[in-house]
Amino acid sequence: MKKTIIVVAVLSIVAMVAAGNRLNAEWEMLFNGKDLEGWVQRGGEAKYEIQDGMIVGTSVMNTDNSFLCTKNNYSNFILEYDYIVDEKLNSGVQIRSLSNKDYRNGRVHGYQVEIDPSDRAWSCGIYDEARRGWLYDLRFNEAGRNAFKHNDWNHVHIEAIGSSIRTWLNGVPCANLVDDMTPNGFIALQVHGIGTNKDKEGTQVKWKNIRLIDLGPLTEFPAVVNTDIDD
Repeated sequence: MKKTIIVVAVLSIVAMVAAGNRLNAEWEMLFNGKDLEGWVQRGGEAKYEIQDGMIVGTSVMNTDNSFLCTKNNYSNFILEYDYIVDEKLNSGVQIRSLSNKDYRNGRVHGYQVEIDPSDRAWSCGIYDEARRGWLYDLRFNEAGRNAFKHNDWNHVHIEAIGSSIRTWLNGVPCANLVDDMTPNGFIALQVHGIGTNKDKEGTQVKWKNIRLIDLGPLTEFPAVVNTDIDD
């Protein structure tokens, strides 16, 4: 019984630290609505443009997956954005992602919050881009699968705190992943490669209202709960 009480107390402390940081932090707009200051493109050659206060990604044939990446890295944060996507185009938003010369010649890799307009409907599931594949799909989350709005704007809310990564789509809980492989990295907007598929050429995904609350470095959140206590 003592073990249970102590675990709850420690977890409560973690929650209070996170809540305190949220109250003291402010929303930061990652996209200023005018230009791509603070962003850099990696990977493929899809087009990223500014239109009416939105970032518009347009698919291009015969190029790899493309990523518009923040120049800054983030560890613990709350991220929100709105997107609308062509029904033919797969896309996603990278979080805590990396591009290292010693890993596949700088290939962007890391956690991706999926944008999936297909019948599979795994939007807001978590995929590990260019590394381990699916970490948290939505095959057992019918409410999450039904949350996606076709041909309309969708709102995403993400909380990445310590080893916990949780996502919501239009207010509906989707993924609840515990994974500590990558504690920090950049955020990136993906336009998926389409190969030689002319039917998908020129398809677009658009983002707006991209904002973040930075909760600080990982060391502010206890990673281990010690339960080695005698009954």
